[in-house]
Amino acid sequence: MRPARPTKFRHRLLTAFGLGLILTLTGPFAVTAPGFAEDRPVGIETGLPLPRFVSLKASKVNVRVGPSRSHPVRWVYQRKGLPMEVLAEFENWRRVRDMDGDVGWIYHTLLDGRRHALVQPTGNTESAELFSGPGGTGEVVAAAEPNVVVVLEACGSDWCQAQAGGYTGWMAKRDLWGVYSGERFE
Repeated sequence: MRPARPTKFRHRLLTAFGLGLILTLTGPFAVTAPGFAEDRPVGIETGLPLPRFVSLKASKVNVRVGPSRSHPVRWVYQRKGLPMEVLAEFENWRRVRDMDGDVGWIYHTLLDGRRHALVQPTGNTESAELFSGPGGTGEVVAAAEPNVVVVLEACGSDWCQAQAGGYTGWMAKRDLWGVYSGERFE
């Protein structure tokens, strides 16, 4: 039996505006993220799986047209923790894709292996709920609007332990961009 929903007074709403803004210019790429598989290829520079998710280490990150500082800046991200999908590696540069499918090159020191995800509620809901227990059990601790960045602490088959705005709980993996559907980690 699922517990009753909390009242409005106990329900905390996390907003994207309270945690930063995204500044992007759209590009010609519109591709979808691949499924997760244990036997993925590895990057030639790091030996880490490709594709893989990382996050932005700084609050201002230039994305370039090609893998060098001599290539022009294509756009600028202004949001620390924003998840990126690494598609390729070339020396100290990583070719990344954002949640909109835009692709560009970022210098490796501006990327962090600590996992973050963007809230992207599925269905006809305006927010994604953060539960006190895994699998949608327990109380609703908070509700996160689209584009809120959450820190991922662990992910199981369908749920991830996430933290945002001082709240920690479990969120449905289907409501997050920054983790593959079959991916698990602690």
